[in-house]
Amino acid sequence: MSAMDAVPSDHIEGPEWSCVDFISDIHLGPTSKSLALSLKNHLSNTPAQAVFILGDLLEVWIGDDCLEQAHFEIERDCVHALKQASLKRSIFFMPGNRDFLVGTRFLQKSGMRQLRDPCVLQTQGQRILLSHGDELCTGDLDYQVFRQEVRSQAWRTHFLALPLEQRLSMAKKMRAQSQIKQSHQDPLAYAELDTQACLDWLEQSNCELLIHGHTHRPMRHALSKARAREVLSDWDADAIPPRRQVLRLQDGLLKRLEVF
Repeated sequence: MSAMDAVPSDHIEGPEWSCVDFISDIHLGPTSKSLALSLKNHLSNTPAQAVFILGDLLEVWIGDDCLEQAHFEIERDCVHALKQASLKRSIFFMPGNRDFLVGTRFLQKSGMRQLRDPCVLQTQGQRILLSHGDELCTGDLDYQVFRQEVRSQAWRTHFLALPLEQRLSMAKKMRAQSQIKQSHQDPLAYAELDTQACLDWLEQSNCELLIHGHTHRPMRHALSKARAREVLSDWDADAIPPRRQVLRLQDGLLKRLEVF
């Protein structure tokens, strides 16, 4: 399905939620201890009745059997923290371009409910369209072809049947190729969303606001007089200052918060 003809396939209603958190692009991995601790603390202490993780929670995910591997300790701890948080609030997960292979085992152990991309959230008197955002980067034709291939059931079945070490090697190679491509592009133009595609999605879903991640450039974009998109921050402990940002919808108002 292309960005031009996509329609929301999930619809979440939270009429009782007065506080909702949105996060994305945390990219947890073997060297992400400080980010994992920040996420755990936030999940434990947030007043939000619902938390929406809009993709790339993990730096890379090559199958749920990784949960049994010794060097995936950070990811196992994350699963435990999510499970504990899910006992007190609703936790939703939308796959991103790094963790689209998260499967049933991961979801069950973490207590998260998976969302399709895009999804309509209806809460606090608003209809908000949620997406990771990468499908709306329609100008990157090579990526869209790649995305369609790896999201197919045939590719997933074949890839997940491969030995773990082979999957790790393939993932590293694909990441290296992506980094080389990024290095030859304008940083401000790379992975940017197409305005018309965003407007098409918003019109089809009868929403005025799109919330998404993926680009790592947190800000609000006016798309038209009535419609806009809010870009979520990535989490980066090495940035100056460090970024650990949450977008919160509380009592009908959006605000950005730093977590520690």
